[in-house]
Order: sequence, then C-alpha cells, then structure tokens
Amino acid sequence: NPFMLHKPRLLTPGPTPLPERVRFVMAQDMIHHRKPAFKAVMAGLKDGMAELFGTTQPVLPLCASGTGAMVAAVNNLFAPGEKVLVIEGGKFGERWTDICNNGGVIPVQLKVEWGKVVDPLDIEAALDADKDIRGVLVQYSETSTGVQHPVRAIGRVTSSRQALLVVDGISAVSISPCPMDAWGVDCLLTGSQKGLMLPPGLALIALSEKAWQKAEKVPSRDFYFNLLKERESNLKGQTSFTSPVSLLVGLGESLRMFAETGLENLYRKQWAMTMMARASVEAMGLELFAGDNFAWGLTSVLLPSGMDSVQLLAFASERYGVVMAAGQDAYKNRMVRRGHMGWVDSGDAAVSIHALAGSYPAGGGPGRRGPCLERGQAA
Repeated sequence: NPFMLHKPRLLTPGPTPLPERVRFVMAQDMIHHRKPAFKAVMAGLKDGMAELFGTTQPVLPLCASGTGAMVAAVNNLFAPGEKVLVIEGGKFGERWTDICNNGGVIPVQLKVEWGKVVDPLDIEAALDADKDIRGVLVQYSETSTGVQHPVRAIGRVTSSRQALLVVDGISAVSISPCPMDAWGVDCLLTGSQKGLMLPPGLALIALSEKAWQKAEKVPSRDFYFNLLKERESNLKGQTSFTSPVSLLVGLGESLRMFAETGLENLYRKQWAMTMMARASVEAMGLELFAGDNFAWGLTSVLLPSGMDSVQLLAFASERYGVVMAAGQDAYKNRMVRRGHMGWVDSGDAAVSIHALAGSYPAGGGPGRRGPCLERGQAA
C-alpha cells in the first residue's frame, strides 16, 4: 500500500507533535529538582512564561494535566458554599461544574448550545441578578465543539465587579492571544500537550493581584494544589513537590522557539492554519460546527446524518497515517475534530485535508459533495 509510506501525523486537539529541538533537550541527563541546575532552569522560564500569559504576576508550573490546574483554580479561589457562574457550552464547560460540585463550590450554570458562544450580556445579567456569585468560569477554546468564547468581552463585564474571571486556556495559550492583564482575566491556566508542543503532564497557572487577594482569604483545603505554597516555592526557584523536570526543560526550549518566531508571527501562522482548515471543509461541502466565533487550534466538522466519524477516522489513520479526533458525547459519531495547533505546518494540514476527503466513503458518506471531496474519493 503506497499510502503507508506517509509519515504518521498526529493532528488531534492534543496531544500534539513534538519539535525535534524539544525532544532533544528533554533527552538530556536528569538533574535534581532541589539543586542549583534546576533553579537555573526555573529562572530561565520566568520571562517567557510571563510574556506568553501577558502578565506581571508569576506563572506557576504544576505537575499535572490541565485539569489539575482547573481543580487548583476552583479550590484556591472559592470557599465551599460560594457561588460561581459556569459557562456550560461543551464537555469541558461541564467539567467546571463537576469540579465545583466535588469541592463544595456551588455552580450556577449558564447553559449555551453546543457550537454557540456565550453572550457577555447574559453573563452581565446573571451577575446582576445574583450578587453572591464570586466567579465566572469559562473555556477560552471549548475543545469539544471548536468554539472560542469572547474572553476579552467577558473581562470587561467582570473587571468592575467582585467576581473573578477564571479562564481555561488549555487549548488557547500559545495558539491565540490571551493577554490576561490587559483583558482583565483573573486566572489563566493551560496544559503542556497543546500549543506548548510538549508531552502531557505539565500545567501552568497564573493569578491576577485581585485573585491572589481572594486566594489569601480562602481556607486551604488542598494539600497538593496549594497555590499560596506554590508561589512561595516559585520565589525560591522551585516547586512545592517533585518537579516535572524534563517537561520544564522542554518548556524552556518551546519558549525559546516562540521568542525566535515572535508571538505575533506565531498567532498569524495559527490564524492562517485555521483559515486553511475551514476553507477546506467548505470546499468539501461539509458543515463547520462552530460559527464565526471559532477556535484557532482546531476545526470541528459535522458529518451528514448516517455517517460514522469513528469509522472514517480509523480509515484515515490506517490508510493515510493521519490521526484526528472524533466528537464527544452526543457528537461522538457525527463529528471530526482536526487539530492544527502547536508544531503543525501547512504540509500537515494539506495531508489532513486529503485524508478527510479520501476517507469520506469509509464513513458512509452519501455521494460526492463538492469538487474537493470528489477528487478525494477518486484518490
């Protein structure tokens, strides 16, 4: 099969491909996380992380997935019995609710139809209607739907109120701009396996001055995810517990690559990749699940009724070496999510277009739809 000569391409919404430079530095000999060599690594990360987050506050690394940072945000910023407004527009919005319920925080759910974005006016109305709400929890990029919520506009709503704006930037940081200080974000967090071009296992989180003041008043109830202790350790060039040394060394290389490219150029490239992906879907005559407020890191494709995305994706992986993701929950068999974040270039994107078109019949595609899809089925 000549198609098997293609190199494998990981084009999911995470994990994402690793640059050779990052893999090389992570393969170096281990160093101890309490010795000067590691403190030097931590010192070298400080400015790059602050620039990436757009903040003057410390960015704290945690040895966890991005969900660990979500747990840390809830448990350090809100006391049991306090209310928060949760924007539920997808699978990961629902995760905020689960975390709140687990920690005794009361989630007030603002439900948004999957594929749609939250209206900041609805957030404003909810905060005005219930003065006891102490936070707004939202995804910047809702990875289950491919929607990008209007964080900047939400920040304008929360900045003059007591409620803290907590943003899950796991699929957004280093993919699309989110300068937390300028946008009024009180807590921004991310994970390593997306735009940061690292393996899973590292989370980053930063709090605004307003958020730190709130955290200092919340009774500590999390032994591991204690951000006040992490801030103290960070001042010493360490983390509170055993550090993910190799991931932090790799992060240093990723940040150097970002600095060489420039963040503006990084975002321009990501925008171009997103436009390329969306244009290809339209050329196939398929439906883009996210409307005008779409995420920059992935493109969600809704397949026609009767098709099976799982079968399509299995064929794309086996024949073309292209690994993409299915949908979640009710959309598991109806959606294809094409990741184009991190160490992905236009060549990878072009192959994913070819793989999607060529695999369309394997998913039970009803006839030919559009010139691009027609050529793909002929392949």
